[in-house]
Amino acid sequence: MAVSPEIGFSGHDNSDVEKKANLSKVQSSCDGEVLESSSHGTKRAIKSRHAHMIAIGGSVGTSLFVASGQALAAGGPALLLISYLLLSLLVYGIVTAVIEIGTYLPVPGSSMSMYCGRYVSRSLGVAQGYLYFYAFGIIAAYEVVAGTIIIDYWPNKVHVAILITIMVAVVILLNVFPVGVYAEAEFWFASIKVVLILGLLLLSLVLMCGGGPGHERLGFRYWDNPGAVNEYILPGAKGRFVAFIYVWILCGFSFYFGPELVIVTSGEMRNPRKNLPIAARQFFWRLIFFYVLGAIAMGAICASNSPGLVSGSGNANSSPWVIAIKNAGIEGLPSVVNAGILTSAWSSGNSYLYMSSRSLYSLAVSGDAPKIFARCNRWGVPTYSVLTASLFMLLAYMSCSSEAGTVFNWFINITNTTGYTSWVLCCITFIRFRKACKAQGIKPPYQSRIQPWAAWICMIIFAILCLLNGFTNFFLGHWSTGNFFSAYIGLPIFFIIWLGHKFTVGRKDSWMYNPSDVDLTTGLDVIEADVLMYQEEEMSRGESKGFLHTVKKIVAS
Repeated sequence: MAVSPEIGFSGHDNSDVEKKANLSKVQSSCDGEVLESSSHGTKRAIKSRHAHMIAIGGSVGTSLFVASGQALAAGGPALLLISYLLLSLLVYGIVTAVIEIGTYLPVPGSSMSMYCGRYVSRSLGVAQGYLYFYAFGIIAAYEVVAGTIIIDYWPNKVHVAILITIMVAVVILLNVFPVGVYAEAEFWFASIKVVLILGLLLLSLVLMCGGGPGHERLGFRYWDNPGAVNEYILPGAKGRFVAFIYVWILCGFSFYFGPELVIVTSGEMRNPRKNLPIAARQFFWRLIFFYVLGAIAMGAICASNSPGLVSGSGNANSSPWVIAIKNAGIEGLPSVVNAGILTSAWSSGNSYLYMSSRSLYSLAVSGDAPKIFARCNRWGVPTYSVLTASLFMLLAYMSCSSEAGTVFNWFINITNTTGYTSWVLCCITFIRFRKACKAQGIKPPYQSRIQPWAAWICMIIFAILCLLNGFTNFFLGHWSTGNFFSAYIGLPIFFIIWLGHKFTVGRKDSWMYNPSDVDLTTGLDVIEADVLMYQEEEMSRGESKGFLHTVKKIVAS
């Protein structure tokens, strides 16, 4: 099942009837394996096991292994734990919101920007879509550079440009091949992440109990010395509060875009009506297990005043886990951890390029980008979108020289507020979706008991955190023009795109759709037909297994 390049979802103009007619026209029947249209749209080749593992991989970022050390150094183990716990709860609120939206209408080209353009405002959806396109593309390039820094942990004489070329080539190839190849690669990348974090948690428990080579029992000694909570910038209680806000904002980077990744993959996912709610229910426990237990472990085995935490090396040397391993005198294991972190960075680059290309594809499907970007090859890959998004990867080469590297850092700074901005928009989209469903008497197939209150709370808190992103610049003696712009430059760029589209292309559109006028039906009949097909497949598979089981029993007897 796919939509043609000519189809848009966001229109509320005189062409609505024609668009709906075209949509019904291009939807085709499925063969039981993939759903596609005559225009060679995307294919549903992401299997259930892929979807669940991608959800796990998306919830565990590279920052958990490396950048968390900076947060530990700034706030201490208690604030690191509190921040990860609060963010886990808030991100789960985002997850349940976006999954409810995605489960109702998991059409090809699914993205939160497409849903925003359909349920809230076309201009706002366009701004969010282009924000995703350039932010994901830039971050993909950043992950490649991070990968080369991680490789430098091992002494080598390979020029950084060669390393970048190898990593970029692998990431692009994984995205150019059929989506099943991407999904399979992410399955194994995520599996390595899970094994790595499980191993580190087990190792932390061993070190806490005195099972290391020196048999030194760590327990929670670092909560007493140097202390559970650090001061930051200011002394006393004020400094501890500043540390808490700083660490809370900093830890948010570890969670960025995990919920959005699940929605983007839903357009190419088999049986999304079933798999998306499963991903939502499991997401919370994954967040608690990986981040909360991870924060407890890091704070227990690594002192917050360890010099390596703020070394800025960007590889395993600045990881709390590796610092603890070295202090325990365990040889060889830091290299294993660094290898795992490298695969995590590679996986992140792979996922961000995928999301960047699918964001452009989603914009084209909605009629807000040139039609060529909605064209797919016979494998169901939007090749032009992938190749265009891949151009961002060339930015990675700017890190080869110090002068160009400064410019590259400015590109990265553009993305600093995109995570919080995206989550605020996700909440707005969900709230408007719920209002539209209520106005039109529709009950979504999946509803979370914590909604819509969680969406309101998340929207307010993430908006505040977004505005506080560079708050340390406002303290006396800490002003930096470069840091200020790096913290906030992404916000005016977003507003320029949004208002620029609103006052040009979308000047006749309302600022926000009336709930009773929101289009909740286009494409729904095809989705519901797919649900019946998948149910029939499962029934026939169950009957087949039952028959084979009976035959085996007869033969065995």
